[in-house]
Amino acid sequence: MQFNPMRSGVLKKLLGGLLFLPLVALATQPQIVTSIKPVYSLVAGVMQGVGEPLLLVSGGASPHDYSLKPSEARAIDQAQVVFWIGPNLESFLTRSLDNVKDKVRVVALLDAPGMTVLPLRESGAWEPHGHDEHGHAKPEDGNDHEHDHRADHDPHVWLDPVNAIAMVRRIMAVLGEVDVAHRVDYQRNGAALVERLDRLNERLATELAPVRQRPYLVFHDAYQYFERRYDLNAIGSVTMSAERRPGAKRVADIQARIRDLQARCVFSEPQFQPALVETIIASNPAVRRGVLDPLGAELPPGPEAYFQLLQGLATSLRACLDGA
Repeated sequence: MQFNPMRSGVLKKLLGGLLFLPLVALATQPQIVTSIKPVYSLVAGVMQGVGEPLLLVSGGASPHDYSLKPSEARAIDQAQVVFWIGPNLESFLTRSLDNVKDKVRVVALLDAPGMTVLPLRESGAWEPHGHDEHGHAKPEDGNDHEHDHRADHDPHVWLDPVNAIAMVRRIMAVLGEVDVAHRVDYQRNGAALVERLDRLNERLATELAPVRQRPYLVFHDAYQYFERRYDLNAIGSVTMSAERRPGAKRVADIQARIRDLQARCVFSEPQFQPALVETIIASNPAVRRGVLDPLGAELPPGPEAYFQLLQGLATSLRACLDGA
């Protein structure tokens, strides 16, 4: 076959174009990092059709004691935006975000406009919180993550779908500012998410209404927003910190509270061994054990994870409290 330079030149141009197109596409996708799976899910929902964010804390890992991998530290350094709840939840991120604050936009969703932020519960029913263990950053003027993060407030804000709506609106606004070319996409996706979250809130209120007055105990105090939104009757927690085992007096007090208030269920969490819960309910054989997961440890990450997470909480509560 005779070599044809004309045909060869055309071929080179075509191949060059094919190689070049994906690079252009990649270059137009914003580099976004998210901390925990619920935040990732909401950001991924707003970004659908444009790109995918990076998730740091995946699987059964806990944000309370997570350690960044070198590749994750590099991703933060190269990001355009990092979305997190704030330093009183993801304390492992504080130092890294301080190091990149001059070149990376850091958005603490705890401070999103319209958020309802509740104070930490500290009483005999709710074990006192050790504030120092979350490593709060000192507020300063400048970047989003340096505002007042309300160190004495409960950071589990995503467990209220009305708060999730406020988070989506903040995510949508920030992405539209850093990636103007896709602002319309973010607005469309965000509006659709808000509608879905409204419907989720209405559905969960209906599903949980029959068990609102039934008392139960949680493993650690992570569910206040969910309880307040749906007027549930949680009577206390086994421990504040999932990594800290309660002492013998605390266990005895919990067992007495379960007996005196006739708690129907005690809920463990999939990230931690259930042996402690079994010990607590051993003296109250009529009490059932359920599982609640505030982070969606076993859920595949993606836009649906947030909806699956909250529906899973409602389903687990209803199943245990109905069956008791």
